[in-house]
Amino acid sequence: MEKAEIHAKAREYLSLEKDDTFRKQIEELVKTENWKELEDRFYTELEFGTGGLRGVIGGGYNRINPYVVQRATEGLATYVEKNATAEEPAAVIAYDSRRYSSEFAHHAALVFAAHGVKTYLFSSLRPTPELSFAVRKLGATVGIVVTASHNPPEYNGYKVYWDDGAQIVAPHDAGIIEEVRSVKRAPHVMPQKTAEKKNLLVYVDDEIDDAFIAAAKGVAIRPELMIEHGTELNLVYTPLHGTGAMLIERTLGELGIDVVTVPEQREPDGEFPTVASPNPEDGNALEMAIELAKKNGADLVIGTDPDADRIGVAVPDGDEFVLVTGNQLGALLVDYVFSSLSELNRLPKKPAFVKTIVTTELQTRIARRYGATCFDTLTGFKHIAALIRKFESQKNGPTYVIGGEESYGYLIGTDVRDKDAVSAAVMTCEMALYHRRAGKSVLGRLNEIYLEYGYFEENTISRYFTGKSGLDVMTGLMDGLRAGPPFEIAGLRVETVRDFLTGETTDRTTSATRADIDLPRSNVLQFVFEDGSILSARPSGTEPKIKFYVSCCEAPGIALETARSRVREKIETISGYVNGTIDEAEKGTQ
Repeated sequence: MEKAEIHAKAREYLSLEKDDTFRKQIEELVKTENWKELEDRFYTELEFGTGGLRGVIGGGYNRINPYVVQRATEGLATYVEKNATAEEPAAVIAYDSRRYSSEFAHHAALVFAAHGVKTYLFSSLRPTPELSFAVRKLGATVGIVVTASHNPPEYNGYKVYWDDGAQIVAPHDAGIIEEVRSVKRAPHVMPQKTAEKKNLLVYVDDEIDDAFIAAAKGVAIRPELMIEHGTELNLVYTPLHGTGAMLIERTLGELGIDVVTVPEQREPDGEFPTVASPNPEDGNALEMAIELAKKNGADLVIGTDPDADRIGVAVPDGDEFVLVTGNQLGALLVDYVFSSLSELNRLPKKPAFVKTIVTTELQTRIARRYGATCFDTLTGFKHIAALIRKFESQKNGPTYVIGGEESYGYLIGTDVRDKDAVSAAVMTCEMALYHRRAGKSVLGRLNEIYLEYGYFEENTISRYFTGKSGLDVMTGLMDGLRAGPPFEIAGLRVETVRDFLTGETTDRTTSATRADIDLPRSNVLQFVFEDGSILSARPSGTEPKIKFYVSCCEAPGIALETARSRVREKIETISGYVNGTIDEAEKGTQ
């Protein structure tokens, strides 16, 4: 960009941004002629994607700030005015503990008010699943949660939900994006006192909390087990400075479980001072909880991410604690939920299990054992929610029981339409207590599952890229894999290639192709090996990275140590192939 163009964009932004903090950032950069930083803030606009916004906090069009939030809400409010089915559309807004989350939530609420859209705003931070629940509970048209999930402290974001409590999908996603892009004027904003006086801004708290907690407790299959024996389960919990403490402590406490929360991580803090990343997928995030668990002789460690939609777990293994992966916890939950409902004769006539395409097939094997119809969706819980909505619209259709994704997100029941760490914590505690009462550990039950269904293990390779050159690398990688997919990796023959962008599956032996993938188009490739192992490649839709998912397996009945050794050898070889392929793609763009 030329300096004159950068300067013009900076002046334009300064005329639109009303917040002094963000205005001063740009004014100082202009004053000091920091063209490199200014170019980064203005060479593009922060994209409003299919899920909303996510970006670094700061002044400029390529950052998240009050003006960018107001502009997005202006477009969203216009879309609501045109497409709401209710005579008086309403919105619900929640926010987490991140920097400026409360301020961004209020900015969005006052834009809605200016459009005559009544807005229910939580007066303090609340988890993402409670926002999903509140949209349906209050009969709202739209919902927003201000969060950047597990991203570093400098990030914030803005996720949009429709009237079914799920994140937006087609056709709403494209329609909202078009409206946001068309906003060229200063957004309409109503003064807060005026909005409150006109009853266009209403604060909600206890009434939604109580209903949400009742729903979370309601997923329990054996609530009497926890009420009678809950004190036998020694639990250590960490909210990682996020929104989870109040609701998880109360929910589990009311079910009879004593919750010991890591004191240094209990209070909300958008700086996340005790962790490098507030991500329960990262074992380092649970270090303090594990240390406390060792001192307390705990049976279970649970951690939730800042907006409490994902859950991480660690369990004792001798004198140490081991992390339970997202795929493993999902398998344990699917096993416990289906076996328990079956044992108690409470399994629906047509039970349904839903997972994402990159989640372990072990869970599918378990669910099918109990007669469930199993469905795969694209990555993202909005697709799982869309299937729930589809089931509910069908006469004598399947009944959703449980679903999840490998990245530590689960949903039991249908009161919430997004992944929910609160209800997942309830079910995890019940599952662990049930097995404890039966004389076995969580890991002991997991090993039994492996012997019955086959040993599965996974590895995820994430590579980050920056700028246009990074985009070129990711594009080149996917183009290369499409043009010349491998016939063999790690001594394993690739039987089929699934291309979710074209909706086609190709037989590598005959080269026959069939259009049999009934899912929305997505830039994902899967290579299915002769033994059932799978390699998936997926560029992220929200971050500058590409992810490869390696899932390898062995047949049931093989001694665990033998199966584990064979699987890990496969994973190591396939992962080496992936890293080498990425390195070659990077060299090709230099």
